[in-house]
Amino acid sequence: MDALPHFETLLLTRQGRLLTLTLNRPDALNAFNLQMHDELPEALIFARSDAGSDVLLLTGAGRAFSAGGDLDHIARNAANPELFDHEVDQARRIITTLMDIDKPVICRMNGHAVGLGATIALFCDIIFAQSQAKIGDPHVALGLVAGDGGAIIWPALIGAARAKEYLLTGELLSAERAAAIGLINHALSTDALDEAVIASVARLLAGAQFAIRATKRLANAELKRLVAAQLDAGLELERQSVRTADHREGVAALKEKRTPKFGKGSEHN
Repeated sequence: MDALPHFETLLLTRQGRLLTLTLNRPDALNAFNLQMHDELPEALIFARSDAGSDVLLLTGAGRAFSAGGDLDHIARNAANPELFDHEVDQARRIITTLMDIDKPVICRMNGHAVGLGATIALFCDIIFAQSQAKIGDPHVALGLVAGDGGAIIWPALIGAARAKEYLLTGELLSAERAAAIGLINHALSTDALDEAVIASVARLLAGAQFAIRATKRLANAELKRLVAAQLDAGLELERQSVRTADHREGVAALKEKRTPKFGKGSEHN
């Protein structure tokens, strides 16, 4: 059995045939800084090939699943947009590796999942969320294109009309609303959340592993096609949006805790 690798922003643990990957920046609500962007693809690559596990569980330490991008990190990229190009490569690795994991991936969404955090949660196979948590992709609120997977997975799960309403406004949904429209599987109280996750993992671990993995591959075939067709274009559009005046204004407004004043059409970019 392979030894578990060590990371600074993530925690890998194994219990029997269950591998748990915890986003582990609790003081920052598990927001993504550069190090987490770099470490998560490596952890997922390990999980993909780990012969010691049959189920992967993704969760967050502390009060949130992931608050999305770390504000200082986002501001650094806005001031030096060429630095974002590296992040584009890492975002591609995160999504494509998640798509290549044949074993079931369960999300224990223990708190808010925002931006990239929401995208990662939604690319899991079964999503159990704490009922008070919120989920959303507010890229546009920062003048950014939702290019790192959100514009792929939201329409795939809930249809284009509903997905565009949330992606184009950046509105956050309650977990209960998300479950009601089929974006996630379950919204549960904290106690019920853990019981449901444990029961789901146990059922999957007791199942026929070849059949489960092959069925997952079949069920994901269309989603993988969409990722192959759209992800690179989405990441390129997000890369362009990082270089706009609207994005710089969105970051400034967030730091100053005010409403952003975006330009009309393309005049502000």
